Parts: sequence; C-alpha cells; structure tokens
Amino acid sequence: MLTGVQIVLIGGDARQLEVIRRLSEMDAVVTVAGFDQLHTPLDGAVRSEMNEELFRHADALVLPAVGTEDDGQILAVFSDRELVLKDEHVALLPKHCTIYAGMAKPYLRLLCEKYGIRLVELFDRDDVAIYNSIPTAEGALMMAIQNTDITLHGSSCMVLGFGRTGFTMARTLQGLGAHVQVGVRREEHLARAYEMGFKPFHVRDLLSYVGNIDLLFNTIPTMIVTAQIIANLPSRAVIIDLASKPGGTDFRFAEKRGIKALLAPGLPGIVAPRTAGRIIAECLSRLIMEETSKRGNAQ
Repeated sequence: MLTGVQIVLIGGDARQLEVIRRLSEMDAVVTVAGFDQLHTPLDGAVRSEMNEELFRHADALVLPAVGTEDDGQILAVFSDRELVLKDEHVALLPKHCTIYAGMAKPYLRLLCEKYGIRLVELFDRDDVAIYNSIPTAEGALMMAIQNTDITLHGSSCMVLGFGRTGFTMARTLQGLGAHVQVGVRREEHLARAYEMGFKPFHVRDLLSYVGNIDLLFNTIPTMIVTAQIIANLPSRAVIIDLASKPGGTDFRFAEKRGIKALLAPGLPGIVAPRTAGRIIAECLSRLIMEETSKRGNAQ
C-alpha cells in the first residue's frame, strides 16, 4: 500500500485516469493539476492549481508520456490552461522526491540534474516497452488496413528493427499470414528472426530488399528509410514509421515521390488509452512502493 504517500500528477491524457485510479486504490494521497475541464470524478484525487504548495511535500511527481516540451510546457488534454514546469517548481520539491515520466527531453533532464532530483523514464524500461508493444502493433495494423487496398494476409511486409516493438510487430504480422522480412543490426537477432520463420537481413543491405514490398514498418529511431531507399520502393508501398519523433524516414522525399509515409509515435495512448494507462499505472505504483519502502514510509 501507499498509505500517506504524497503523489502529485500534472497533465496528461486519458492514460493518466488509470494511473490516478490505481494510485488512489493503493491509498496514496493524490493531488492533480491540469484536469479542470474533466467533468467526471477523479477517484478520490484532489484537484489543485500549479501553486507552490503543490510541490513542497511531494514524494513523487508524475508527468505525462512526454514529460515536458523543450520550453517546459506540459501536455494536458483535460485543461485549456497552459501548464509549464518551471525552475522554481522543481526547486521546491523535497530532495527525496522522484519525478516519473514516460520519456524526458533535455529541459526536464537538466532541471532534475540541477536540483538533484531523481528522474525515472518509464518507457526506457523493458517491461513497460514490451507491454506497450502490444497496442503499438495493433495500432500499426489498424493504420495498415486503413491505408491499403489489400489484405495483410499474403502481403509482403518488412519490419526494420528487432527490438521490443519490432519483435512484436513482426510476430503479429506473421500471425495474420503476411510474408515478413526483418531488418536487423545484430547477429543474435539475425539468428532469432531466422529461427522464428522470418526472412532476416542486415539493415546495411536494406537497399537490396525493398524492391517488392507492400508495407514497411520502421522501429529504428535514426534516419534509415532514406531518399535512396524510398526511390527503390514500389509505388504501391506504404511506410508506417513507429519510431519516436522525428522518426527514421525521409518524409519529404516520400511525399515528393508519391509514397504514402505515416509517422505514428505514441500509438498506445491513441488506440488503447485504458490499456496503456494500466501498463503505466502498474509499473508506476510498484516503483513508488519500492522507493517509499526504502525510506521506511510505506505502511
């Protein structure tokens, strides 16, 4: 349980509602900001403004999937007010406080370093990333179906990257009867992809494999689907880039050539916010309980 633990949650989207529910069930004292336009109950959480008192006694500060933008702005879909995490806010946090976010941009990282506040990026964790790969793959399938005039069964698909998302994406396509090629960068991934019945190749040889594919799913967050690659794609091909912004595709050249290319980061929160929220909530509640137990505050 998290009885007596003071948790502040600022901004976010529908995923945060599941986080609030879970933390409240564990008896934490949950105070939220950025939910003034939400007209439904918040499962025992207390609404607040972005004032000094919000930060002074926080044991944990929970931010959205992208913690803050580069100017400190915090996404808050349930508010029409501008929320900005400022220098003075972090300065008020107790030294034992931990800030949790899906991922952090340099602005947030620098603030935490400046004031000695521990920062945890949940999306860096293998467990969260693997669970999130499920709604990511489902969302990518939805986009593929919406943007093609063929069935996925029997189609020629390529997945670039065989990490946590690429693995699930390739296996899901295979389960639907697609012919799946997998571009990998490591020898052990080449062996595993072969063992699983995919057609693996080294991404350095990508140009030799793109000449006859229907769908290309990229999970590699560096520029890999270059103009040269796109120039060799068949005109029917559709690119769905699942890497974090700005993706790994030359979208300008794809548009120039008439190739449909879609950047689709953050699919879990779009296609399955309740499931994505539960994934975050379970991990977050466990981490906070571990942290407070170390301090002897858990009851």
